[in-house]
Amino acid sequence: MSTLASGHSDEESAEHMQEELAKLNRYLFGWLLDSDYHRLELTTESTVAIDREIAERLESGNLQELPRQPMILPQLMRAIAMPNVRRHEISEIMLADPALTDQLLQVVNSPFFRTTEQSIESVDQAIFMLGMDGIRSVIAAAVMRPMMAARSNSESLFARRTWRWGLACSRASELVAQAQNIDYHSLSVVGLLPALAYLSLYRELANTQRQTVPDPAVAYHVIVKYFWQTCQYIATEWQLSPRHHAILLHAQRPAPGAEHTPLNDGMILGTREVLRHAHQRNLPEDTLCALLQLPQSQFHQVRNRLVAMLKGEDAGAQSA
Repeated sequence: MSTLASGHSDEESAEHMQEELAKLNRYLFGWLLDSDYHRLELTTESTVAIDREIAERLESGNLQELPRQPMILPQLMRAIAMPNVRRHEISEIMLADPALTDQLLQVVNSPFFRTTEQSIESVDQAIFMLGMDGIRSVIAAAVMRPMMAARSNSESLFARRTWRWGLACSRASELVAQAQNIDYHSLSVVGLLPALAYLSLYRELANTQRQTVPDPAVAYHVIVKYFWQTCQYIATEWQLSPRHHAILLHAQRPAPGAEHTPLNDGMILGTREVLRHAHQRNLPEDTLCALLQLPQSQFHQVRNRLVAMLKGEDAGAQSA
């Protein structure tokens, strides 16, 4: 099953769309794993054995590389969910964790979140500039960013590219939901779980294979097959709400004839635009438009904002 999902109802059209998504997925993993995408679907006897071991670890709740729940996350989630929460209450929670405060200021000043040329220098200023709606996304990214940091040089490239991909997909999902006047608050956290699941499974494979770098074909096979299950696993371990679980489930298994969820469309659009900016093999725009279930006006609105974010991040990386 592709990590991307299509909700098209016509049988022939749906089959064609799934083929296109499978192509996009192979292009993505070719880039993430720094491998020839043609070789990713090669399987061996060892692939079957490793697949079985990962499945058993998931079923028994024994993933070795599962990220632990950030200690401050439950408190933050409760505060953000309160309709009348005040700015100073969020500030007090954040300031109790200096490392998280530093992460938040780095994230809020990145091109994905920065709304003006003015640098944001405090948590209170960030909340004031972005408002309670905008700060949710920044907090989620700030909480998860340390988990996506590479533990070694060998996983550095995969971790860096996966974070860039995950952030783009998460932001695209939120933009799609906003354009459609759908509640997007839960996507702040859920939209970043796919990237976290990718890295968790990558590390699990390195652990299983006793290698610093997993075999690309094995990594592709395992991540594609168990990625959604791992997202749900993390959501359960972190005691996320039924709403978070429902978003993941509806994205994983769109009902026949149902429209895409914002997470589906955000992942497709985020994947395509990240690959395009990395100068990787990609899908033409007319194919992208056919894959997405967005009106043209919404498509261009969301895509243009995402492209601007990616260009800004490119410029920031070059000047750093």
